[in-house]
Amino acid sequence: MALDEIQLRLLQEIADLHTVPEGAYNIRSNSALAGRNTTANIDIVSKPDGTGIDIHIKPGTKKESVHIPVVLSESGLKETVYNDFYIGEDSDVVIVAGCGIHNCGVQDSEHDGVHRFFVGKNAKIKYVEKHYGEGDGTGKRILNPVTEVTMEEGSAMEMEMVQIKGVDSTVRTTKATLAAGASLVVRERLMTHGTQRAESIYTTDLNGDGARADVVSRSVAKDQSYQRFDSRITGNAACTGHTECDAIIMDDARILAVPQLEANNIDAALIHEAAIGKIAGEQIIKLMTLGLTEQEAEEQIVNGFLK
Repeated sequence: MALDEIQLRLLQEIADLHTVPEGAYNIRSNSALAGRNTTANIDIVSKPDGTGIDIHIKPGTKKESVHIPVVLSESGLKETVYNDFYIGEDSDVVIVAGCGIHNCGVQDSEHDGVHRFFVGKNAKIKYVEKHYGEGDGTGKRILNPVTEVTMEEGSAMEMEMVQIKGVDSTVRTTKATLAAGASLVVRERLMTHGTQRAESIYTTDLNGDGARADVVSRSVAKDQSYQRFDSRITGNAACTGHTECDAIIMDDARILAVPQLEANNIDAALIHEAAIGKIAGEQIIKLMTLGLTEQEAEEQIVNGFLK
């Protein structure tokens, strides 16, 4: 792979990659393929129309991983990529995605990734998606990811959705449909600052008996930034669902939490929670007595909250 220093740093931020990853990978840089590797159990092929890739994971595949990061380092690039994942029955894999944008120019740079997951019976998947932005240009760093998940009976998916720094505008849309006995766990970590805007939209349909969903967001809004968390769980069977927003608001930021529940079955057990508040003064004072400045104390609290 021919990647420069900036692109390599972006890969470290979004995928913890310091070298070429083991196993299957597809690395996209500035709208072009930078590197690809497949394995005996995991195949990656380009879509015929060039709009993205298909990832096929054979049934029974265990303890393997797929890395599909995207980096943009040219100002003014705008792209939409469609990636489809076909996860075979009884497999157990980790998929690491994410996008990093370095923009030092005056034009906006934007990556919109549409990921569709088809999770087979009794398969297990951990999906990690990290977004990161940097650069001192006036052009914006924009990310609008769409994730669509279809889960068959007995399958399980854990999603780690992270955006901590540098993204000016994002609308994160996630839709999931669960069959009987399927389980979905979502953990979102988000921080905005400056005049950044971030919207997180989750729609979860529990369609089979024993289906379970737990969607939790932890966020921090600083300066004049704005956040919206919109999570809807619909119970169409004897199922359990929980959604929660826990947010810290600072400075002149604004946060809107919209948790929603819809029960269409007498045995659907659904819960929602939302809490928004500032950092407690006693927490800061306690850390300052240990030798930290007020700013250091705030940073310590925020970092611990977002872990």
